[in-house]
Amino acid sequence: MNQQDKRIRVLYSFPHKLGADRICTTAWYQVYGLAKAGAEILVFPGALSRPLPAGIKINPTLSWGKIRIPYKVLGDMRAFSLHDYIVSQRLEKLAGQIDIVHTWPLGALRTLETAARLGIPTVMERPNAHTRFAYEVVQKECERLGMVLPPDHEHSYKEDVLIKEEAEYALATRLLCPSDFVARSFQDLGFSKERLARHQYGFDEQIYYSDSGSRQERVGLTMLFVGGCAPRKGVHYALEAWLKSTACHEGKFMIAGGFVPGYAEKLASMLSHPSVQVLGHRTDVPQLMRQSDILVLPSIEEGSALVTSEARGSGCVLLVSEAAGAICEHMENALVHRVSDVSTLTQHINLLQEDREFLQRLRTESLRLVPEITWNAAGVKLLDVYRETIAAYAGAQ
Repeated sequence: MNQQDKRIRVLYSFPHKLGADRICTTAWYQVYGLAKAGAEILVFPGALSRPLPAGIKINPTLSWGKIRIPYKVLGDMRAFSLHDYIVSQRLEKLAGQIDIVHTWPLGALRTLETAARLGIPTVMERPNAHTRFAYEVVQKECERLGMVLPPDHEHSYKEDVLIKEEAEYALATRLLCPSDFVARSFQDLGFSKERLARHQYGFDEQIYYSDSGSRQERVGLTMLFVGGCAPRKGVHYALEAWLKSTACHEGKFMIAGGFVPGYAEKLASMLSHPSVQVLGHRTDVPQLMRQSDILVLPSIEEGSALVTSEARGSGCVLLVSEAAGAICEHMENALVHRVSDVSTLTQHINLLQEDREFLQRLRTESLRLVPEITWNAAGVKLLDVYRETIAAYAGAQ
């Protein structure tokens, strides 16, 4: 059988609630895309929050029927460790039946050790930049703003998290990087290119689609931010650029997402401008995107924000920082600026405000390429990464 035609047998370990929000959504769609691409998948989630299509084998580690071990009772780190232990024990019994193991951070140490002993290649998902880098840049930005993140925030420095993740990084055969920005954060800390595999995330085209009727001709631009409003997302840079631009006189800037404590207070004077609409957490994001001209995301640190592909699918033109991890090309289908470069971001907003033909050209080209950034496309690409990793691992033995 041609190696390319052979079905890849994947053990997919995810220590959280598969199908819940944020990375739990990412993992759910990743499994879905892999199955569509032809992988044979055995999924070990901590728990399952959303059913997967028929044909995918699912064995939750922290739930049995309607009975669940509460993460809050155990604490996340203990829950992740229990998940990891259970998966490692089950992997022992699957020797010879698995081609590759796909893991996620904080719930993989024993599983990676077991796979190495059994001679099975492994990949570890990196939904964000190297955690050491992320902690440092977020802390510096908070200090610059004069605020402190809540201790339970994911980007507040936690030594136990960093120690465990760095141990996992060292054990994985390859680290899955969804953007060049993520890969660079590892290279800058000494990781070789050979250990970093570039894949991508996607969007659900059944939910996020363009509707020209929703985006009516109007004098002013509509710019949208979607996500958790925290310093790492650069909302302060977006506000500063918007209020310096000509677009703020006739357009509107909608901010959809909840603010971390203390952040909105720091930005109060800008948030009170009549062109700025603070919407809070919303459940109608696809419709908001279809009504907007621009999706802005001036992140200082990111993995590959799903919202950027969702916005492209909905017909928004991206105005993003190089750290956002967006799948796009500057001046071809989006406008990209350096991290914290308010001057360039302001120029980009002005350009789209003043040249609507250029805005339309960017939108048309962006929409033309959206079939390349769906979860189905992401599944095909990830399966290719698996094949490359398996072949390289076999060649090195």
